Formats: sequence, C-alpha cells, structure tokens
Amino acid sequence: MKFKQLLIAAVSALVFCSITEAAGPKPTPNRPAPKPNPQTVAMEVMPEPPALGEQAYILMDYDTGAVLLGKNISERIVPASLTKMMTSYVIGQEIQAGRLDKNQMVTISQKAWSKNYGDSSKMFIEVGKQVSVNDLNLGIIIQSGNDACIAMAEHIAGSEDAFATLMNEWAKYLGMNDSHFVNSHGLYDENHYSTAYDMALLGRQLIHDLPEEYKIYSQKEFTFNGIKQINRNRLLWDNTFHFDGIKTGHLSQVGYNLVASAVDDETDFRLISVVIGAKSESQRAEDSKKLLTYGFRFYKKVPITQAGKELITQRIYYGQTNEVKLGSAQEIKVAVPRNKIDTVKTSVKFDDKVKMEAPMKKGTRVGSIIVRSEDKIIYKAPLVALDQVDECGILGKIWDWIVQFFAGLFK
Repeated sequence: MKFKQLLIAAVSALVFCSITEAAGPKPTPNRPAPKPNPQTVAMEVMPEPPALGEQAYILMDYDTGAVLLGKNISERIVPASLTKMMTSYVIGQEIQAGRLDKNQMVTISQKAWSKNYGDSSKMFIEVGKQVSVNDLNLGIIIQSGNDACIAMAEHIAGSEDAFATLMNEWAKYLGMNDSHFVNSHGLYDENHYSTAYDMALLGRQLIHDLPEEYKIYSQKEFTFNGIKQINRNRLLWDNTFHFDGIKTGHLSQVGYNLVASAVDDETDFRLISVVIGAKSESQRAEDSKKLLTYGFRFYKKVPITQAGKELITQRIYYGQTNEVKLGSAQEIKVAVPRNKIDTVKTSVKFDDKVKMEAPMKKGTRVGSIIVRSEDKIIYKAPLVALDQVDECGILGKIWDWIVQFFAGLFK
C-alpha cells in the first residue's frame, strides 16, 4: 500500500513539473531594467558646454577655423598684450621673407627704454644699448615686454605709428575685420581693439604660417640682462594635454585674457581657445582648460577626403580627355560632436559661371565641397581639378561643339 502511494506521489510531481515548464517561468516582480552600456551613453549624450563668466570666449577648430563654442565672439574687446601676437606675426613674416635677420643688432631708443613703462611688463632693455632681434623677439613673446615691442617696431618700420600700419594691413589680409591696432604692445587706447574671434583667427594663422615663430610660445622662461622671467601662460605646465601656446594679456580696463592652444598628439587634433575678461590669472587658465577639455572630450575629427583624392569625375569639353577628376587640394577633416558623427554628409556644388572646358590647369577651382551635419553647412572647401587637361585637335573641338550645341537644345 505504501509503495502504491509513493508511486502516485512521484507521478503527480512529474506531471506538475512538466506543466510548470510548459507554462514558462513565473515573471519576477519589480525586475530592474538592464543598465545601459556606458560607451553607448557617451556616444549618444552630449553634456552642456561649460558656462563661463568672462566677457567673451571662443573655442575654434584649428584645421577648419570652425567655431565650436562661443560667447560674444564678435563683440569689441580690449586685447591688452594679446596685441603682441600681431607684433610677433609681423616680425615672423619679416624674418621668413628674408627682410630681417635674427642676429641683427637693434639700438635701443629713448622711447623704447624700459624705464618708460613703470609697473607694466618689460624686458628691462637700456637706452643706447644694442640687443639682437632674436633676444627682443623672445622678450616680446615670453616676457611680454612692452619695451621690446617699441624697439622692434622702430627697427622694422622706423616708428611705432608706421608699424601699426603694418599690423593693420596684415590684419586685413588675415580677415581680422573687426580689429584695429594703434600700438605694438597693447597698452590701453580707445582706438585699439579686436574681438575674441579675431584673436582666435590670429592665433590660428600664427601656428599655420609661422611654425618657427610659434615654437617660441612654448618656452617657459627667458633670462635677459641677468633677470629671469617666467612665461605667464600657466597651461604650459599642465600635462592634461599637449599645451604649446600661446599668449596672455591683462589690463584693468578688461581683466585677464588668454589665447591658448593644445593638440592631441594621438589624433593630431588641435584646438584654439580664447577667454577675455577673466577675474584672475588662475581663472583665465582654468576656464581655457575647461573649453579645451570639452572640445577634446566631446568632439571628434571626421575625415572627409585626402589631398588629391578623386571625389567625382566631370565631363569636360575640347580636351584631350573627356573627363576630369575633381577633389580637394588639401586634406579635409572636420570637428563634429560625437553624437552627430552619423549626420555628416558631403556634397559638391559647381560655381555658376564655371565652364568645364579645356585647357584647364591642375588646381583650377570649379566649385565647392560642402560638408553638412544635420543639414547645416559646417564647412566649405574649394573643389578643384586634380589633373591638367590640354586642348584637343580641331576635329575633336568640332565634335564637342556639336555635342554641346545639341545638349543645350534639349536642356
């Protein structure tokens, strides 16, 4: 009897288990949702950019000159010693052109004497003494010497007024449309002004056009006349990124300014920041670092095309070949927010008056390469011929004329 009861119990248990498995497991109440992948979140979510209290600021992509972040970027500001970037730019251009030698000796005038500049930045040069162009240039960039600026302005242009004319001509050439210089050092004058955008643009051109001159901006100290002075750009001592420039400025009328630049050596991604009107030296450094850190963390360089790589081919008439390869003469990489990389699209647009006819020289511009993100244009570059196309013979020209004629009739 006991055996029969045990057998019935065992069979019942097996049947119960089979029914339970068929029905599936019971849902677990209040089961927590799966945690999101942190990498996915990082790609999909962009934090708000840093909110800074300065009068104006900007973050610029070096490669394209595109403005990534900014506040009051076109508002007129007092550049203070950021002015010396333009003084340095003129000096660098004179050296590069062979009109100025680093070893030339400059006689210090009464006007350039350091005693004329009280408590302001100076190199401590003495009237009547001779100082090399190289030392004066170091004194301008590293020590921010107002006296050195006057000495070089007089040496290059004969007077500071004439040198200011040179500065303004270069500013016009560089596209600094909202800047005007009346002196070489940046001491206050109501007619001496610029903008955060123009200062970023000047920094970009300094890095690009004058690499040897720009190397000086990374030097941390310079000793002249037995006096060692430290570069006031605190970011040069920061190892977060490869900070290598560029210039500080300060006047009571504006506060503390800084144009800074850093590069991510692994990706060759360079950014330029400008802060205008910080309350202290430490704040201008900290806020510049905030801008640059945000840029490096949440923007990515997207390659568009390589230099000389064919993007499209186009029919060309009256040439020894019927097609011409078109593309960019320069490599194109654009900085894009990490969560918008998939929205980047490239197209081309031909100039209205362009004639696709031979002869056509290599590098001839025929239109624009247009880069968009979320249907907004973020960069434009020239679309150029990648090969030279020579004229064909008379029979070929006649044939192409006929083809063009009938193509025009059926447009």
